[in-house]
Amino acid sequence: MNLAREDVAGRRGVDVSNGRDVRGEDEKNQDIEAGFKASSESSDSFSIISSPQPCYDRGIWRSTTLDNFGIDSSGLANDTTTAAPQTPRALEEAMNTEFDIKWGGTDDPDNPLNWSLLKRVSILSTVSLQALMVVFYSTSYLSGSPGMMKEFGIDSSITITLGMTTYMVGLGIGPLILAPMSELYGRRPVYLISLFLFLVFVIPTCVAKNYATILVVRFFVALAGSVTLSNAPGTLGDIFNENQRTLAFSIYNLAPMNGPALGPIIGGFVYQGAGWRWTNWLVLAMAVVLFATSFAIPETYAPVLLRQKAERKRKETGDDRYISRFCHKDGEDDLWTLVRTNLERPLVMLFTEPICIFWHLYLAAIYAVLYLCFTSYPIVFSEIRGWGPGISGLAFCSIGVGVALAIALEPVSRRIYQRHKIDPATGKRPPEARISGACFGAVLTPVAMLWFAWTCVPNRIHWIWPVLSGVPYGLGNTLIFLHGNIYLVDSYDVYAASALAGHTVTRSILGGIIPLFGPKMYSSLGPNWAATTVALITAALIPIPWAFYKWGAKVRMRSPILLRLQKEKEERGE
Repeated sequence: MNLAREDVAGRRGVDVSNGRDVRGEDEKNQDIEAGFKASSESSDSFSIISSPQPCYDRGIWRSTTLDNFGIDSSGLANDTTTAAPQTPRALEEAMNTEFDIKWGGTDDPDNPLNWSLLKRVSILSTVSLQALMVVFYSTSYLSGSPGMMKEFGIDSSITITLGMTTYMVGLGIGPLILAPMSELYGRRPVYLISLFLFLVFVIPTCVAKNYATILVVRFFVALAGSVTLSNAPGTLGDIFNENQRTLAFSIYNLAPMNGPALGPIIGGFVYQGAGWRWTNWLVLAMAVVLFATSFAIPETYAPVLLRQKAERKRKETGDDRYISRFCHKDGEDDLWTLVRTNLERPLVMLFTEPICIFWHLYLAAIYAVLYLCFTSYPIVFSEIRGWGPGISGLAFCSIGVGVALAIALEPVSRRIYQRHKIDPATGKRPPEARISGACFGAVLTPVAMLWFAWTCVPNRIHWIWPVLSGVPYGLGNTLIFLHGNIYLVDSYDVYAASALAGHTVTRSILGGIIPLFGPKMYSSLGPNWAATTVALITAALIPIPWAFYKWGAKVRMRSPILLRLQKEKEERGE
């Protein structure tokens, strides 16, 4: 399993090395040379994890150099507002010259892939901690809910859970609106601005005088923090080569996948010892430290670095013919164009693509059940078994163990994937080969939930049994997400960005809404039957991954977008 293809928050990495593809066949990102051959329609697929595109696909571009090449007969205008090359061949003629700025091989110190291992590991550590902080704050909030209810006079458990709902909605829609900025300005400024806004918006939650302030501000905190999640996978793809990426992404995934479980563990002890406001002050302190350390993160996005390298060359030589093939777009509507595409295509695919319809529904339901645990565990361990806030949070450790176990099993998943036959038509294994892990996780998850349902109460059943049920639950849940996401990526190729964007929106919204009904359901049905009901719902969804494992190829043949993509590839002779 190649975790570099994941979007556990959103973005595929791109390697640019002398115009050659330095990645394995398993990664289909469009790079420099592939972009030359892509049609305008297919390559303009900007979204949360889109690839950088060459100039001819991006409208009118700032041209300090193209008019000096004198290739107007091939599609380059020869005026002061030079239009971008109108054909792939024209762009190749303009670019493949001595003035085409590329990386200088394995000794080029400007190429992020050539940076020292210590420098790259420090970047990995920083972006992982940023992701951990953002998802940690989504659940640590609930640890202090008893204190907030008492201080603000809130009687309804549904009302207090709304704070998590607004946060989850912000995490879902944030990347759609803000992520395109990294394509224009690079990853570093996006990190710095988003982290600064994150810590600024956390401050009102620390000193709030009413609950309405917390509800509103948490949405904007998540909106700002979501960009760090969508930016991180792209950053890792920038700095680690094909052989290093699997390990790098496995290490990174430990942060966003364990963050929700760490929230109630640490938050519970903080609330118990210092009060609910300190669960927010803790996150603010984390944000300040990570914001300061982020200044040490250099720019890693290859198109931005190559544009800067070309600009330096022009200044050094006084020759305006030096240019990067990733030249800047001219026009004030550039950012709006990217945002509009980010918003439109995921929604269209969500309602028209069979794969997206079923997988978004399934993954969102599994995600919602995960966040339902953050309301049900306190009911079982704190209210019924009488544990304190800190000790009851420790019950989530078992889920974290399951997550870690799923990531540790990555070599096994890879071997299972490699046993599938290669499709002669494509020269690759079919996307359905990725689903085997999700199929196993689909069965394991409801089994673990039934285990929890009938051991959580009565109290005469030892507490170790409901706690241990979290291990298979965390394992199954993580397998579903890892393999489900990569199946979407493999299926939709250059449109994978939009497929994952739609998934991010649906899972975040559902993950924020479903937990609202947890307290009422547990009080009405009782812990045993409430948990059983949720387990039966997830069991009813088991056929989805198994059906796609068996008939997924036939479903893909009926996909309007994939049919169009196949036609475009045939026209290009790929």
